[in-house]
Amino acid sequence: MDTEPNGEPDTEPADAPDTAPLRARWRATATAAGAPADRDPDPYADRLLAAWAEPQRQYHTTAHLADVLARIDVLAPHAADPAAVELAAWFHDAVYRPDRSENEERSAALAERALPELGIGAARTAEVARLVRLTVTHDPAPGDTNGEVLCDADLAVLAGGPDAYAAYVAAVRAEYGFVPEGAFRAGRAAVLRQLLALPRLFRTPYGSAHWEAAARRNLAAELAGLSAGE
Repeated sequence: MDTEPNGEPDTEPADAPDTAPLRARWRATATAAGAPADRDPDPYADRLLAAWAEPQRQYHTTAHLADVLARIDVLAPHAADPAAVELAAWFHDAVYRPDRSENEERSAALAERALPELGIGAARTAEVARLVRLTVTHDPAPGDTNGEVLCDADLAVLAGGPDAYAAYVAAVRAEYGFVPEGAFRAGRAAVLRQLLALPRLFRTPYGSAHWEAAARRNLAAELAGLSAGE
């Protein structure tokens, strides 16, 4: 399994002992998703975790992956296919370059290649790829419970406490360190305004009840700080 769907060389897995819980989870998820016993899931975990640990990442790291999976645990009863949602979490930022706009498409294409190799069925593979592509907009259709769970889990970082939210903002800025300050502030402000204009940030009942208000407070405060610095 390459880490890029365009045939670029594989990334060698890093020696990261703290990824053991994630590796165990990947094995369990692969089994739950229907991977046959004669397919070894570990090489796929190696390559995915190596991709999530690439040096250009400051926010989209293995810590983010672990956080999204933990939030999926909370929201899983809402999903029609929790195994597909978990696989989508693993792939949703598997290809990530902050200077490119096609990361989600490449990540979805990677899932479309890798999952059949692992023995995952065509219908579930297609659902995983659909969910990965949905993270471009984080706008699932009404009744798309799998999409609601993945998108809510991915956006839940917006509802963190003051220190956690500040760390998230700093990590995002670090990923875009190549962007001049003025251009970054303008682009970030546009993203924040777009998010605040949504009628709902979170679509699951749990997300709406527990994360919506805090996320809006954080977004509004960050936007006010950016506007004050203009």
